[in-house]
Amino acid sequence: MGGIVALLYGGLAYLVFLGTTLYAIAFVENLPMVPKTIDSGEPGPLAAAIAIDTLLLGLFAIQHSVMARPAFKRWWTRFVPSSVERATYVLLASLALLLLFWQWRSIPTPVWSVTDLTGALALHTLAWFGWGVAFLSTFLINHFEFFGLRQVYARLRGLTLPPPIFRTPLLYKTVRHPLYLGFLLAFWATPTMTAGHLLFALATTGYILIGITLEERDLLTQFGDQYAHYRRRVPMLIPLSGGTAETIQGRREA
Repeated sequence: MGGIVALLYGGLAYLVFLGTTLYAIAFVENLPMVPKTIDSGEPGPLAAAIAIDTLLLGLFAIQHSVMARPAFKRWWTRFVPSSVERATYVLLASLALLLLFWQWRSIPTPVWSVTDLTGALALHTLAWFGWGVAFLSTFLINHFEFFGLRQVYARLRGLTLPPPIFRTPLLYKTVRHPLYLGFLLAFWATPTMTAGHLLFALATTGYILIGITLEERDLLTQFGDQYAHYRRRVPMLIPLSGGTAETIQGRREA
């Protein structure tokens, strides 16, 4: 019975994540099929909008980073079964994002606007390419484990998951963080950059860079010399830029 409950819970968390992700794409890309996007809604006082949006972004960043740390997991799994730890992380991250979408305050002041059709199309294409890279990256590192489904299925079957191994499939041979690279392309490649969108892009870029630092520290502890060699050969985010001796690849968590 516990395995069935865990499987149902993990499935629900995944469905919430999937819906949140689809909404996130529409939110950032200003697609008309959702009730609220990054630039929609009546603008309010500028200072209040900046404060609220920054608070919402900070709340997501804190939840997302703190719960991903090994020390927190060791404490957290004293109260939450390890089989649903990842699903719970995914669910809470999705809820934090939904809160952000719901309470986001638009700041429509234009920063740049590309009116040339070819240029606008190129930026739209680059953004969708970024979403595709991010989506593909999750499958390269085991999509179903990444979002907690493999763990709850193993609980149902009474299986023990093998320990993680270091791999560099496909995109990970080109950059150490293709998932983050995809997000950065999606967030920045837009023909119409408003002040609100710029705040979102800057904040998420800062969070990604901080998250990479924390994640790589954890994974260096976990995989040791394998990451040390890998970081010297493969660039962090920019293809063909060369590796670095100070950072390492993170594959499993943001």
